[in-house]
Amino acid sequence: MLDHVAHDRERLWAALSLDDEHLIAALAGRRRDQLVELHGAFSPAAVEPSVRAAAICRHDGEFPASLTGPAAPRVLHVWGNPERLVGAARAPLVAIIGTERASDYGRQMAGDLAHELALCGVGVSGWVAPGIAAAALDGAAARRSAVPIGVLGNGVAMRSAAGCGGLPERLRAGGCLISELPGACAGRRWGTAAASRIAVALASVTVVVEARELERELASARLAIEMGRPLGAVPGRACSSLSAGTHMLLRDGAVLVRGAEDVLELLARAGEAPAGPGNAATGATRITLPQRLRDVLERVAAGEDTPDSLLECGDGAPEILLALSELELMGLLARGDGGRYVARLASPRARFARSAGRATRARSAGRDGSG
Repeated sequence: MLDHVAHDRERLWAALSLDDEHLIAALAGRRRDQLVELHGAFSPAAVEPSVRAAAICRHDGEFPASLTGPAAPRVLHVWGNPERLVGAARAPLVAIIGTERASDYGRQMAGDLAHELALCGVGVSGWVAPGIAAAALDGAAARRSAVPIGVLGNGVAMRSAAGCGGLPERLRAGGCLISELPGACAGRRWGTAAASRIAVALASVTVVVEARELERELASARLAIEMGRPLGAVPGRACSSLSAGTHMLLRDGAVLVRGAEDVLELLARAGEAPAGPGNAATGATRITLPQRLRDVLERVAAGEDTPDSLLECGDGAPEILLALSELELMGLLARGDGGRYVARLASPRARFARSAGRATRARSAGRDGSG
Protein backbone atom coordinates (compact mmCIF):
# COMPACT_ATOMS: atom_id res chain seq x y z
CA MET A 1 0.00 0.00 0.00
CA LEU A 2 2.74 2.45 0.92
CA ASP A 3 4.54 1.69 -2.34
CA HIS A 4 1.50 3.09 -4.13
CA VAL A 5 2.11 6.59 -2.69
CA ALA A 6 5.92 6.40 -2.42
CA HIS A 7 6.39 8.63 -5.49
CA ASP A 8 4.47 11.44 -3.75
CA ARG A 9 6.36 12.24 -0.56
CA GLU A 10 3.64 14.46 0.91
CA ARG A 11 1.10 11.66 0.55
CA LEU A 12 3.62 9.21 1.98
CA TRP A 13 4.25 11.39 5.06
CA ALA A 14 0.48 11.68 5.51
CA ALA A 15 0.02 7.91 5.18
CA LEU A 16 2.78 7.21 7.70
CA SER A 17 0.99 9.44 10.22
CA LEU A 18 -2.06 7.13 10.21
CA ASP A 19 -2.56 4.24 12.59
CA ASP A 20 -2.88 0.76 11.06
CA GLU A 21 -6.67 0.71 10.87
CA HIS A 22 -6.94 4.11 9.18
CA LEU A 23 -4.04 3.26 6.85
CA ILE A 24 -5.85 0.14 5.64
CA ALA A 25 -9.07 2.09 5.23
CA ALA A 26 -7.32 4.81 3.23
CA LEU A 27 -5.19 2.72 0.87
CA ALA A 28 -6.32 -0.90 0.77
CA GLY A 29 -9.08 -0.46 -1.81
CA ARG A 30 -10.72 -3.74 -2.80
CA ARG A 31 -8.31 -5.70 -0.56
CA ARG A 32 -9.54 -3.93 2.56
CA ASP A 33 -11.44 -6.86 4.10
CA GLN A 34 -8.57 -9.26 3.36
CA LEU A 35 -5.98 -6.94 4.94
CA VAL A 36 -8.17 -6.27 7.97
CA GLU A 37 -8.33 -10.04 8.53
CA LEU A 38 -4.56 -10.46 8.07
CA HIS A 39 -3.88 -7.54 10.40
CA GLY A 40 -6.10 -9.03 13.07
CA ALA A 41 -4.27 -12.35 12.88
CA PHE A 42 -0.80 -10.77 12.93
CA SER A 43 1.57 -11.62 15.77
CA PRO A 44 4.86 -9.75 16.33
CA ALA A 45 6.43 -13.10 17.18
CA ALA A 46 6.00 -14.08 13.53
CA VAL A 47 8.53 -11.47 12.42
CA GLU A 48 12.01 -12.91 12.19
CA PRO A 49 14.03 -11.12 14.85
CA SER A 50 17.58 -9.92 14.46
CA VAL A 51 19.59 -11.08 17.45
CA ARG A 52 21.79 -7.98 17.18
CA ALA A 53 18.96 -5.46 17.15
CA ALA A 54 17.49 -3.67 20.14
CA ALA A 55 14.04 -2.08 19.84
CA ILE A 56 13.31 1.35 21.33
CA CYS A 57 9.64 2.36 21.48
CA ARG A 58 8.71 6.02 21.06
CA HIS A 59 7.24 5.96 24.57
CA ASP A 60 10.66 4.97 25.95
CA GLY A 61 12.64 7.72 27.66
CA GLU A 62 15.64 6.86 25.46
CA PHE A 63 13.73 7.42 22.20
CA PRO A 64 15.20 10.46 20.37
CA ALA A 65 13.25 13.52 21.42
CA SER A 66 13.61 15.09 17.97
CA LEU A 67 11.53 12.32 16.36
CA THR A 68 8.19 13.90 17.11
CA GLY A 69 5.13 14.63 15.04
CA PRO A 70 2.43 12.44 13.55
CA ALA A 71 4.71 10.90 10.88
CA ALA A 72 7.40 9.87 13.38
CA PRO A 73 8.25 6.16 13.59
CA ARG A 74 6.58 4.16 16.35
CA VAL A 75 9.71 2.16 17.12
CA LEU A 76 13.38 2.11 16.14
CA HIS A 77 15.42 -1.06 15.75
CA VAL A 78 19.08 -0.42 16.53
CA TRP A 79 21.80 -2.67 15.17
CA GLY A 80 24.71 -2.47 17.58
CA ASN A 81 24.93 -0.52 20.81
CA PRO A 82 21.68 1.41 21.47
CA GLU A 83 23.52 3.72 23.88
CA ARG A 84 25.29 5.22 20.87
CA LEU A 85 21.96 6.28 19.42
CA VAL A 86 20.92 7.88 22.70
CA GLY A 87 24.18 9.83 22.94
CA ALA A 88 24.27 10.80 19.27
CA ALA A 89 20.65 12.03 19.28
CA ARG A 90 21.40 14.33 22.21
CA ALA A 91 24.50 15.84 20.59
CA PRO A 92 24.62 18.32 17.67
CA LEU A 93 23.60 16.38 14.55
CA VAL A 94 23.57 17.38 10.87
CA ALA A 95 21.77 15.52 8.07
CA ILE A 96 23.84 15.49 4.88
CA ILE A 97 21.66 14.47 1.96
CA GLY A 98 21.53 14.50 -1.83
CA THR A 99 21.23 12.52 -5.01
CA GLU A 100 22.16 8.87 -5.37
CA ARG A 101 23.64 9.67 -8.80
CA ALA A 102 26.37 11.87 -7.37
CA SER A 103 29.37 13.23 -9.22
CA ASP A 104 32.97 12.96 -8.01
CA TYR A 105 32.66 16.55 -6.83
CA GLY A 106 29.49 15.81 -4.87
CA ARG A 107 30.86 12.69 -3.18
CA GLN A 108 34.11 14.47 -2.33
CA MET A 109 32.29 17.48 -0.86
CA ALA A 110 29.92 15.27 1.17
CA GLY A 111 32.76 13.16 2.56
CA ASP A 112 34.93 16.17 3.37
CA LEU A 113 32.07 18.05 5.01
CA ALA A 114 31.13 15.08 7.18
CA HIS A 115 34.79 14.52 8.09
CA GLU A 116 35.21 18.18 9.12
CA LEU A 117 32.06 18.12 11.22
CA ALA A 118 33.13 14.90 12.95
CA LEU A 119 36.46 16.54 13.80
CA CYS A 120 34.45 19.30 15.47
CA GLY A 121 32.37 16.84 17.48
CA VAL A 122 29.27 17.05 15.29
CA GLY A 123 27.44 13.88 14.31
CA VAL A 124 26.09 13.16 10.83
CA SER A 125 22.86 11.42 9.89
CA GLY A 126 21.72 10.07 6.54
CA TRP A 127 19.99 7.13 4.95
CA VAL A 128 22.13 4.22 3.84
CA ALA A 129 21.98 4.65 0.06
CA PRO A 130 24.57 5.22 -2.69
CA GLY A 131 25.75 8.68 -3.62
CA ILE A 132 25.83 11.70 -1.33
CA ALA A 133 24.43 10.02 1.79
CA ALA A 134 26.88 7.10 1.64
CA ALA A 135 29.85 9.42 1.02
CA ALA A 136 28.86 11.57 4.01
CA LEU A 137 28.36 8.62 6.36
CA ASP A 138 31.67 7.15 5.20
CA GLY A 139 33.45 10.44 5.87
CA ALA A 140 31.95 10.68 9.35
CA ALA A 141 32.60 7.01 10.17
CA ALA A 142 36.32 7.55 9.53
CA ARG A 143 36.47 9.61 12.75
CA ARG A 144 35.65 8.63 16.34
CA SER A 145 34.99 12.20 17.51
CA ALA A 146 31.24 11.92 16.87
CA VAL A 147 28.76 9.14 16.16
CA PRO A 148 27.26 8.96 12.64
CA ILE A 149 23.71 7.60 12.34
CA GLY A 150 22.77 5.59 9.27
CA VAL A 151 19.07 4.93 8.65
CA LEU A 152 18.08 1.84 6.69
CA GLY A 153 15.10 1.57 4.36
CA ASN A 154 14.85 -2.16 5.16
CA GLY A 155 14.86 -4.09 8.41
CA VAL A 156 18.22 -4.38 10.15
CA ALA A 157 18.50 -8.05 9.18
CA MET A 158 18.57 -6.87 5.53
CA ARG A 159 21.24 -4.28 6.24
CA SER A 160 23.14 -4.62 2.96
CA ALA A 161 22.46 -1.80 0.49
CA ALA A 162 23.47 -2.00 -3.16
CA GLY A 163 26.27 0.40 -3.99
CA CYS A 164 27.23 1.02 -0.35
CA GLY A 165 29.88 -1.68 0.05
CA GLY A 166 30.65 -2.39 3.69
CA LEU A 167 29.18 0.89 4.97
CA PRO A 168 26.58 -0.78 7.26
CA GLU A 169 29.31 -2.81 8.98
CA ARG A 170 31.52 0.29 9.37
CA LEU A 171 28.61 2.20 10.88
CA ARG A 172 27.94 -0.59 13.32
CA ALA A 173 31.60 -0.61 14.38
CA GLY A 174 31.97 3.14 14.90
CA GLY A 175 28.51 4.60 14.63
CA CYS A 176 24.88 3.60 14.73
CA LEU A 177 22.57 1.79 12.30
CA ILE A 178 18.81 2.04 12.76
CA SER A 179 15.53 1.16 11.03
CA GLU A 180 11.85 1.46 11.82
CA LEU A 181 11.28 -1.96 10.23
CA PRO A 182 11.99 -5.16 12.16
CA GLY A 183 14.01 -8.22 11.21
CA ALA A 184 14.15 -9.00 7.50
CA CYS A 185 11.20 -6.81 6.47
CA ALA A 186 11.79 -5.17 3.09
CA GLY A 187 11.01 -1.49 2.76
CA ARG A 188 10.39 -1.86 -0.99
CA ARG A 189 10.05 1.49 -2.77
CA TRP A 190 8.76 3.46 0.22
CA GLY A 191 11.52 2.34 2.61
CA THR A 192 14.21 4.75 1.43
CA ALA A 193 11.79 7.67 1.44
CA ALA A 194 10.69 6.77 4.95
CA ALA A 195 14.32 6.48 6.08
CA SER A 196 15.05 9.96 4.72
CA ARG A 197 12.40 11.53 6.95
CA ILE A 198 14.02 9.93 10.02
CA ALA A 199 17.51 11.14 9.07
CA VAL A 200 16.23 14.71 8.62
CA ALA A 201 14.04 14.68 11.73
CA LEU A 202 16.95 13.52 13.90
CA ALA A 203 19.15 16.44 12.84
CA SER A 204 19.22 20.07 13.96
CA VAL A 205 20.45 21.20 10.53
CA THR A 206 20.06 19.69 7.04
CA VAL A 207 22.56 20.22 4.23
CA VAL A 208 21.90 19.28 0.60
CA VAL A 209 25.21 18.68 -1.18
CA GLU A 210 24.07 17.77 -4.68
CA ALA A 211 20.55 17.23 -6.05
CA ARG A 212 18.70 17.43 -9.31
CA GLU A 213 15.62 19.59 -9.72
CA LEU A 214 13.34 16.64 -9.10
CA GLU A 215 10.67 16.42 -6.42
CA ARG A 216 11.91 13.10 -5.08
CA GLU A 217 15.44 14.50 -4.61
CA LEU A 218 14.24 17.71 -2.95
CA ALA A 219 11.44 16.23 -0.83
CA SER A 220 13.66 15.74 2.24
CA ALA A 221 14.86 19.34 2.01
CA ARG A 222 11.23 20.47 1.87
CA LEU A 223 10.52 18.33 4.92
CA ALA A 224 13.33 20.02 6.86
CA ILE A 225 11.80 23.41 6.02
CA GLU A 226 8.35 22.22 7.14
CA MET A 227 9.87 21.05 10.43
CA GLY A 228 11.42 24.48 10.94
CA ARG A 229 14.98 23.13 10.73
CA PRO A 230 17.74 25.30 9.18
CA LEU A 231 18.55 24.25 5.60
CA GLY A 232 21.88 24.69 3.84
CA ALA A 233 22.95 23.84 0.30
CA VAL A 234 26.32 23.39 -1.38
CA PRO A 235 26.70 25.15 -4.74
CA GLY A 236 27.97 23.30 -7.81
CA ARG A 237 28.70 24.04 -11.42
CA ALA A 238 26.10 26.30 -12.99
CA CYS A 239 25.67 24.07 -16.04
CA SER A 240 25.38 20.77 -14.15
CA SER A 241 21.94 19.18 -13.80
CA LEU A 242 23.21 17.59 -10.58
CA SER A 243 23.41 21.07 -9.04
CA ALA A 244 20.09 22.40 -10.37
CA GLY A 245 18.22 21.37 -7.24
CA THR A 246 20.72 22.87 -4.79
CA HIS A 247 20.87 26.10 -6.79
CA MET A 248 17.07 26.33 -6.67
CA LEU A 249 17.16 25.85 -2.90
CA LEU A 250 19.78 28.60 -2.60
CA ARG A 251 17.65 30.91 -4.73
CA ASP A 252 14.68 30.19 -2.47
CA GLY A 253 16.52 31.03 0.74
CA ALA A 254 18.70 28.08 1.77
CA VAL A 255 21.99 29.09 3.41
CA LEU A 256 25.11 28.84 1.26
CA VAL A 257 27.40 26.10 2.60
CA ARG A 258 31.06 26.14 1.53
CA GLY A 259 32.42 24.00 4.34
CA ALA A 260 31.97 22.98 7.96
CA GLU A 261 32.38 26.55 9.21
CA ASP A 262 29.10 27.56 7.56
CA VAL A 263 27.30 24.57 9.10
CA LEU A 264 28.76 25.35 12.52
CA GLU A 265 27.37 28.87 12.24
CA LEU A 266 23.93 27.43 11.52
CA LEU A 267 24.25 25.17 14.57
CA ALA A 268 25.39 28.10 16.69
CA ARG A 269 22.34 30.15 15.69
CA ALA A 270 20.16 27.21 16.70
CA GLY A 271 21.97 26.95 20.05
CA GLU A 272 23.56 23.63 19.07
CA ALA A 273 27.19 24.60 18.37
CA PRO A 274 29.69 22.04 19.74
CA ALA A 275 32.55 23.02 21.96
CA GLY A 276 34.82 20.75 19.87
CA PRO A 277 36.37 17.40 20.79
CA GLY A 278 38.73 17.88 23.70
CA ASN A 279 41.79 19.84 22.67
CA ALA A 280 41.54 18.89 19.02
CA ALA A 281 42.20 22.47 17.97
CA THR A 282 45.52 22.53 19.74
CA GLY A 283 48.27 22.83 17.20
CA ALA A 284 45.85 23.14 14.30
CA THR A 285 47.39 25.71 12.01
CA ARG A 286 46.51 27.24 8.70
CA ILE A 287 48.59 25.88 5.87
CA THR A 288 50.06 28.52 3.56
CA LEU A 289 50.65 27.07 0.11
CA PRO A 290 53.43 28.20 -2.21
CA GLN A 291 52.11 30.16 -5.18
CA ARG A 292 52.94 27.38 -7.65
CA LEU A 293 50.72 24.94 -5.72
CA ARG A 294 47.92 27.49 -5.32
CA ASP A 295 47.95 28.11 -9.07
CA VAL A 296 47.55 24.42 -9.90
CA LEU A 297 44.87 23.91 -7.25
CA GLU A 298 42.87 26.87 -8.59
CA ARG A 299 43.14 25.57 -12.16
CA VAL A 300 41.78 22.18 -11.10
CA ALA A 301 38.94 23.81 -9.17
CA ALA A 302 38.13 25.89 -12.27
CA GLY A 303 37.61 22.78 -14.38
CA GLU A 304 41.07 21.83 -15.69
CA ASP A 305 40.78 18.51 -13.93
CA THR A 306 42.82 16.15 -16.13
CA PRO A 307 46.59 15.97 -16.68
CA ASP A 308 46.03 16.62 -20.39
CA SER A 309 44.13 19.87 -19.81
CA LEU A 310 46.71 21.06 -17.28
CA LEU A 311 49.58 20.30 -19.66
CA GLU A 312 47.98 21.73 -22.81
CA CYS A 313 50.29 24.74 -22.93
CA GLY A 314 53.33 22.44 -23.02
CA ASP A 315 55.35 24.62 -20.63
CA GLY A 316 56.43 23.55 -17.17
CA ALA A 317 55.14 19.98 -17.48
CA PRO A 318 57.54 18.53 -14.86
CA GLU A 319 56.66 21.30 -12.41
CA ILE A 320 52.92 20.77 -12.89
CA LEU A 321 53.18 17.00 -12.46
CA LEU A 322 55.27 17.53 -9.32
CA ALA A 323 52.71 20.01 -7.98
CA LEU A 324 49.89 17.52 -8.61
CA SER A 325 51.74 14.84 -6.68
CA GLU A 326 52.42 17.21 -3.78
CA LEU A 327 48.80 18.34 -3.62
CA GLU A 328 47.61 14.72 -3.58
CA LEU A 329 50.00 13.88 -0.74
CA MET A 330 48.76 16.92 1.20
CA GLY A 331 45.17 15.76 0.79
CA LEU A 332 44.19 18.80 -1.28
CA LEU A 333 43.52 16.81 -4.44
CA ALA A 334 41.78 13.48 -4.90
CA ARG A 335 41.29 11.29 -7.96
CA GLY A 336 37.79 10.66 -9.23
CA ASP A 337 36.30 8.51 -11.97
CA GLY A 338 38.34 8.43 -15.18
CA GLY A 339 41.42 9.72 -13.38
CA ARG A 340 40.03 13.25 -13.06
CA TYR A 341 41.27 15.41 -10.20
CA VAL A 342 38.82 16.71 -7.58
CA ALA A 343 39.94 19.75 -5.61
CA ARG A 344 39.66 19.73 -1.84
CA LEU A 345 39.87 23.30 -0.68
CA ALA A 346 41.91 22.68 2.46
CA SER A 347 43.54 19.87 4.38
CA PRO A 348 41.56 18.37 7.31
CA ARG A 349 43.88 20.06 9.82
CA ALA A 350 43.61 23.49 8.20
CA ARG A 351 39.86 23.13 7.71
CA PHE A 352 39.36 22.21 11.36
CA ALA A 353 41.32 25.25 12.52
CA ARG A 354 39.17 27.53 10.37
CA SER A 355 35.93 25.78 11.42
CA ALA A 356 36.73 25.86 15.14
CA GLY A 357 37.60 29.55 15.01
CA ARG A 358 34.44 30.39 13.10
CA ALA A 359 32.29 28.43 15.57
CA THR A 360 33.87 30.25 18.52
CA ARG A 361 33.06 33.62 16.94
CA ALA A 362 29.49 32.50 16.25
CA ARG A 363 28.99 31.40 19.86
CA SER A 364 30.40 34.69 21.12
CA ALA A 365 28.07 36.63 18.83
CA GLY A 366 25.13 34.63 20.15
CA ARG A 367 26.06 35.38 23.78
CA ASP A 368 26.41 39.14 23.32
CA GLY A 369 23.25 39.34 21.20
CA SER A 370 24.99 40.60 18.08
CA GLY A 371 24.29 37.40 16.12
